[in-house]
Amino acid sequence: MDPCHSAQDVLSCHLCEAHVPPYYCDICQINLCKTCAGEHLLDESQVVHRVLPITQRRSTPNYPKCSKHATKICELHCDQCDIPICVHCVSSGDHLGHRAVDILKHFERVKEKLRNDLQELEESIYPKYQEIASNIPIQIAELNQNAKKLKSEISKRGEDWHREIDSIINKMQSDVNEVESRQLTVLNELRGEINDKMSDITKNIADLKKILDSNDVYRNSEYKSNIAKFKTQSTTSKRNVSLPIFTFQMINTDELFKKFGSLLTPSKMESILPAEISALDRPLLDVPKIITTIDTRNTTIQLQYVTCLNDEAIWTKWDFNSIYLYDLNGKLLRSIQTKSGYTPVDIAVTKSGSLVYTDVFRHTVNIERRTQIEDLIKIIGKPLSVCSTSSEDLLVMVKDLTNKTKVVRYSGSTIKQSIQFDNKNQPLYSSGELKNICENKNLDICVADYGGCAVVVVDLDGNFRFRYNCFTSTTNKPFMPYGIVTDSQSCILVGDSRVSFCIQILDKDGQFIRNIDCGLLRPMGLCVDSRDNLFVAEDRTGKIKKIQYHT
Repeated sequence: MDPCHSAQDVLSCHLCEAHVPPYYCDICQINLCKTCAGEHLLDESQVVHRVLPITQRRSTPNYPKCSKHATKICELHCDQCDIPICVHCVSSGDHLGHRAVDILKHFERVKEKLRNDLQELEESIYPKYQEIASNIPIQIAELNQNAKKLKSEISKRGEDWHREIDSIINKMQSDVNEVESRQLTVLNELRGEINDKMSDITKNIADLKKILDSNDVYRNSEYKSNIAKFKTQSTTSKRNVSLPIFTFQMINTDELFKKFGSLLTPSKMESILPAEISALDRPLLDVPKIITTIDTRNTTIQLQYVTCLNDEAIWTKWDFNSIYLYDLNGKLLRSIQTKSGYTPVDIAVTKSGSLVYTDVFRHTVNIERRTQIEDLIKIIGKPLSVCSTSSEDLLVMVKDLTNKTKVVRYSGSTIKQSIQFDNKNQPLYSSGELKNICENKNLDICVADYGGCAVVVVDLDGNFRFRYNCFTSTTNKPFMPYGIVTDSQSCILVGDSRVSFCIQILDKDGQFIRNIDCGLLRPMGLCVDSRDNLFVAEDRTGKIKKIQYHT
């Protein structure tokens, strides 16, 4: 409790507790009645007191008492030791050679820092925490919904397996039934033959008994033995019947897991909050550094595009008819072949983790769901680059039948928006097919137009914002933008794969910030993970470089 206030906030003398004291010691910061004020002024045991009318209380700074000289107050601040000191501390030589400043100047510096911190906390950081806190219920709802969807997909996979296993069981049982039926037919035919032979033998036995019981010489002399015939028939009438033998391999649980599917671990949940907060004005490293090199071990085919599935795995696209998923150690996790068998133009990953690619030969945008490739959008013209937005729409760069290029926004397979001209009805994009597209955090749509030697940016509504044309500082040649991506700061990162082989960083308004030059060899595709680590696909080396450029 403040000693100058009671529980009911009534002022009282700090020494005698008299109500409504008229004076205040600005040094000791206590309330004083008239009697105590006089006694307090006479008390010189510690410091020189400054007694003022209570209406002027705290009009002067509260100087700290010196920790070494109890009767002195500190009027200076030692910058090297970062502590308050008195004049005796200086004269004693304890701070010889140190820079001592007036403590009020230091006080004002600290106050300014406090004001800045207060302003940043109130206006920037705390609202960001509020935003995150308000978004958590949405994330929880999305988590529950996505978990249900994921479990449903796993159950569907299980049903598919059960269906296939039941089909195999039914097929094998049907095969056994067929063999059994054939063998039963053989045995039934044999049974008929044997019964006929047994009737013949029975008749022959009866005839032999009659002959033996008679004295007819003629019948005895005419008898012809049938023993040899019956013996031969008894051996030739045998049939060997058998069923197939059921053989199987021991169940290998690990192999079953691999074939059934896998759960790729997303980013650690504990990283979400720091990533959001640290996204506030994160400074750039003085020298960006390569922290990981992912070697795909393929140097013969052009490595063009990369897109992050999560912080642990990355999809890649070569100049080939397959798309490959690698972990950060370069281990191949999966590969899928395009539906047409031709090279996809571009690849992207949706918020739900589905792979999307454009197929210029079938004029489609395709999506992988439950390991099956489906046609998502049928394009009139050529689908070029594609990206997934924060709202789960798809932005597709399309070259129409008149060889004009435009950005088309799709919700599912439905067109929501088409962006082609600026406010002067001039084409925004060149007619060339080498273009890449991404959505910025502020919902701007950014296009790296290789043929136009520019980065073209429009806002969410398709209104033209700026066109970034630049030249490399060393060669004075046009910058040839190829790969493009944005980060959590709304910075735009665009790579030059033909001239400077570096990555330029622009702010959200198209102002150049700096280059990332790490000795890259023809950088092509770009993507960033949730921590703003940059992944760069190098053409021909088969390597993907993971670069840290933020602190």
